Amino acid sequence: MALLQERKQELLAEYQKHETDTGSSDVQLALLTERITQLTNHLKVHPKDFSSRRSLLKLIGQRKRLLAYIRRENQAHYREMIKRLGVRG
Repeated sequence: MALLQERKQELLAEYQKHETDTGSSDVQLALLTERITQLTNHLKVHPKDFSSRRSLLKLIGQRKRLLAYIRRENQAHYREMIKRLGVRG
């Protein structure tokens, strides 16, 4: 259940800081959030898929660590990113 190439390109275009940016924290957060959303929807349909559940928990932890890094570096940017991504209610 990987991200479709078209959707990945859309996310890159939206969150890139410059044209060749593919690994900044903003891009990584956007890709992780999209993948988490996909896995969450998958698990609603297939509640006994424990390997996908484990993958989901690993991705959530990775996103949590990345958000903590951004929060340490720049509080204003952190608030902007969680608002743009729609995480942490």
